[in-house]
Amino acid sequence: MTSPSPPPPGRHPGEVNPARLRRWDGEPRIPERRSPLVGGTLFTETVLVVSRRAAVVETSEEYGVFDQHGARLGGVADVSQGFLRKAARLLPKYDQYVTHKFEVRDANHSTVLKVARPAKDLRSRYVVTRADETPIGEIVPARGTDGTRFTFVVGGRTVGTVTATGGQSWDVVIENHAGTEIARLGDPPPGATEDTYVAEIPRQLPEPLASLVVATALTIDTALTRETA
Repeated sequence: MTSPSPPPPGRHPGEVNPARLRRWDGEPRIPERRSPLVGGTLFTETVLVVSRRAAVVETSEEYGVFDQHGARLGGVADVSQGFLRKAARLLPKYDQYVTHKFEVRDANHSTVLKVARPAKDLRSRYVVTRADETPIGEIVPARGTDGTRFTFVVGGRTVGTVTATGGQSWDVVIENHAGTEIARLGDPPPGATEDTYVAEIPRQLPEPLASLVVATALTIDTALTRETA
């Protein structure tokens, strides 16, 4: 018995939501990246469901990240300095004087990534590091006419781009340096609340691209959308 031939490169129904088309570059798909021997993680699941309903965990606000079956994979904590963070929310012009810091945490509440926007940084770049603050790369605003755009920069080299379009409902496309779509953020799954969005990352990605994509996918709503404020 022979396996069916793969479809030609182009746009085809998405694996999560068939009503939405997804671009495919002709390479074999990897439909499931999770090991059957262990539970999924923020870096292995093909679908991340992000709930923006914040809860207080220890001394910081944290919102949850789940797989498509509802199992908790981790969360994102806003660990910016409390008083200044609140002042920045009330007085946007002072926002530039506050260093915004986010920690991406796994299911055991251990920090795996850190995302920070340094205070008084006119470019509003976002610095991504590992838990021990070893540098990974930067997410930097870029000029664009088709929406809010950012580039992934590692060691002075561009390794990917992010394009966010839409108003109340964001549609975010992440591409690698060759222009191939590698991830997408969009509408919540059926039955989910309005404060939820989905990140689809269909293939295992190499580092440092994988960490930059996960950092973007989990902080786009709370950090990167400040560019349009």
